[in-house]
Amino acid sequence: MDVLDLARLQFAATGSLHFLFVVLTLGLAPLVAIMHTRWAWSGRPLHERMTRFWGQLYVINYALGIVTGLVMEFQFGLSWSGLTDYAGDVFGAPLAMETLVAFFLESTFLGLWIFGWGKLPKWAHLACIWLVTATAYASAFFIMVANSFLQNPAGAVLSGGRLVLTDFGALLTNKTLIFSFPHVLGAGLFTGAMVLVGASAYQLRRRTADVEFFTRSLRMGVVAASIGIFLTLSFGYTQFGGVQEGKFDGDTAAVPLSIMMEGGNLLALVVLFFMLPLIAVLPRWRWTHPILIALTPVPFAMAIAGWLARELGRQPWMIWEKLTVADALSPGLTAGMVTASLVGFVAVLGMLAIVDYVLIARLIKRGPDDLDLGAAAEQRAPALSS
Repeated sequence: MDVLDLARLQFAATGSLHFLFVVLTLGLAPLVAIMHTRWAWSGRPLHERMTRFWGQLYVINYALGIVTGLVMEFQFGLSWSGLTDYAGDVFGAPLAMETLVAFFLESTFLGLWIFGWGKLPKWAHLACIWLVTATAYASAFFIMVANSFLQNPAGAVLSGGRLVLTDFGALLTNKTLIFSFPHVLGAGLFTGAMVLVGASAYQLRRRTADVEFFTRSLRMGVVAASIGIFLTLSFGYTQFGGVQEGKFDGDTAAVPLSIMMEGGNLLALVVLFFMLPLIAVLPRWRWTHPILIALTPVPFAMAIAGWLARELGRQPWMIWEKLTVADALSPGLTAGMVTASLVGFVAVLGMLAIVDYVLIARLIKRGPDDLDLGAAAEQRAPALSS
């Protein structure tokens, strides 16, 4: 493989690994916020335990996902300085906004939610998790703004050999952004919901003592997954109206990926047509639980296939009909240099993905007992009552 192919492989591998964390974060955040809302409204201990259990799973994934996001930042300066030189004034603006939102606002509100358990007023504490959700969505929005600019460079003109932003509104209303952003949010909701479904099915198959806990979690997951897959399919198909002519002719790998992605969506929709009507009996039908567990990784695979199809279909352009991938490559790179960084990045991200999986799997296997999230408040309550 030459330097360009190695650089493309490096970005595809690291981008895909990072996106596994992102899609789960986007899906779990609103579900945990809904659980917390039900707890704040009803005061039921069951809703508190659901908030703490699924919230702890969210925190694990978020913490490790932040680290993987740092690697993505390194890639632009390391391998794609040509993109920065040519379009940094435009492409860099939404990325800077995403960094501010993700690393400052989202992290701040999440910290307040984690450490404010039992300390903040009830409704202020609830507001924190909804602000976490809002900033997570805002972070995804700015990433999609930047990506949509690569797909369709709206709002910029060529001046002095570089692209200059002339219309920020056009950047935010890019035709490839309007439908792709809700598509990503739907995919995230579908992914997070299927984790609820698979984990709950696992516990129910083990004849857990927390039957009501995981029955409610499974049913909530099925409803959310149905909504998520509906949004994913609806906006997935409508966004093809904004696809440039010949987009999927540039890279032969992108047409099979589109077929696989849409085939997976249709398969998931068919499955949910059976899951949703049977929502009342699924927790009791143990023979369905292995099927539900097996379906858990499906949305992750679909999300990666969709991301690859979107990016590969743009080849050979980095910015559609403005800058080729070859011209975006940093000068002076050698195959050895890119190979070394590829191995290093994949090793680090792969290790983080394994750690994430192990920690989440252990939490699911242990169940909603002895949770770290909110434990300090739980210990203070008996002390105050005594």
